[in-house]
Amino acid sequence: MATTVMASAATSSLAFFAPGGVSAGHFAPRLAAPPRRRALLVRAQTTNDEAPKKPTEAKKPGLWDALAFSGPAPERINGRLAMVGFVSALAVEAARGDGLLSQAGNGSGLAWFAYTAVVLSAASLVPLLQGETAEARSAGLMTADAELWNGRLAMLGLVALAVTEYLTGAPFVNV
Repeated sequence: MATTVMASAATSSLAFFAPGGVSAGHFAPRLAAPPRRRALLVRAQTTNDEAPKKPTEAKKPGLWDALAFSGPAPERINGRLAMVGFVSALAVEAARGDGLLSQAGNGSGLAWFAYTAVVLSAASLVPLLQGETAEARSAGLMTADAELWNGRLAMLGLVALAVTEYLTGAPFVNV
């Protein structure tokens, strides 16, 4: 049984194999073509009587937002306290010869540490509660990332001082 495919002059002349295995020289026109899907393009425009609205200001964080575990304050405050603590521990070690563990054991600098912690925490929180960020104030060499890295290294330095003194039995700075 032979299948004949008729084509009009307006159709393509490319060769193809018909479903029955018979070769035809022209495409046959389709009787019912499926509808084509087209992308819908939507444009939003303001009219002349509507003025563009001002962008809303960023919401100022509350105290608990700033002090949250993933908030901006905890790592900065801890890093700043670690920097002060590391330099103070080395200065007292050099001046008196007391190691970090002996300084923490006798509690002579505990009051100064408490005052420093309160002042640095308040000084760190006030700009955050006013909506400022540390990144906005950083420029040049003193960037917000540099402060974070210095704080992290100071935390590691305090741990290294304590471990060194514990293992050797002597202060890091021998005078």
